[in-house]
Amino acid sequence: MSSWTADELNRVVTQAMARAQSARPLGQSGAAASRILTPAEAARLIDHTLLKPDATEAQVRQLCAEAKQYGFASVCVNPTWVGLCRDLLVDSPVKVCSVAGFALGATLPEVKAFEAERAILSGAHEVDMVINVGRLKSGDNQTVFQDIAAVVSVAHRLGAVLKAILETALLSEEEKIAACALAQAAGADFVKTSTGFNGGATVADVALMRRVVGPAMGVKAAGGIRTAAELRAMVAAGANRIGASAGVKIMQELEAQSAEGESEPEAGREVEAGVEPSPETGDAY
Repeated sequence: MSSWTADELNRVVTQAMARAQSARPLGQSGAAASRILTPAEAARLIDHTLLKPDATEAQVRQLCAEAKQYGFASVCVNPTWVGLCRDLLVDSPVKVCSVAGFALGATLPEVKAFEAERAILSGAHEVDMVINVGRLKSGDNQTVFQDIAAVVSVAHRLGAVLKAILETALLSEEEKIAACALAQAAGADFVKTSTGFNGGATVADVALMRRVVGPAMGVKAAGGIRTAAELRAMVAAGANRIGASAGVKIMQELEAQSAEGESEPEAGREVEAGVEPSPETGDAY
């Protein structure tokens, strides 16, 4: 695990603050922003998500069938379902994603690392961990860094991708910047906006996260993304992964628009995702 002093981490955060204020937006722009994603391209960005506590085996099986049908990037499930998803997706390019420290992030680093290790050994290719939000808000950069680094170490040793969930709806702008900088310093592969249980993604937050981490690190937008227009807005702002429980609905919209030759059904309207939890799913994915 990487070792940084408190002073070094404080400098990393201070430098990130300066970058965020001075950097040009790093989302798509110009021709890239105006180019409409094809349904297949959009599908490869989506982590098809089912993280509600009362999810059943039948629902998980349906999730995997839908992911195979549409060609989603992954299914994202609680650790208890990883083995089943591994078996159901063994002949598919769809990956299995699971979670650690979910959904509060307030457990101990070694517990999160153990959760991640067990999930990966059970078949997960990716792990989304919740950072220690309370420690971040207390200004304890070293504990936040060490927490992320402990899980990164396990994930990378076992060949898995690690995404750090910031829970942006609970953070000030300065705290969002600090969280991104600490996750990047700790070696996480992605920063992710939200669990979906405490508010969701916004275009502004995704754009800020992309400015802070630059082009080389992943940015995952998750929470409240339920329409094709919202997905496009997040991608234009800089997201290169989307967490959504509404992936099938989004794909149906995109396929219908593609069949009708529509370019941007809601052109001219700025989309700001981050709506309240859905009564249908019990969470904001």
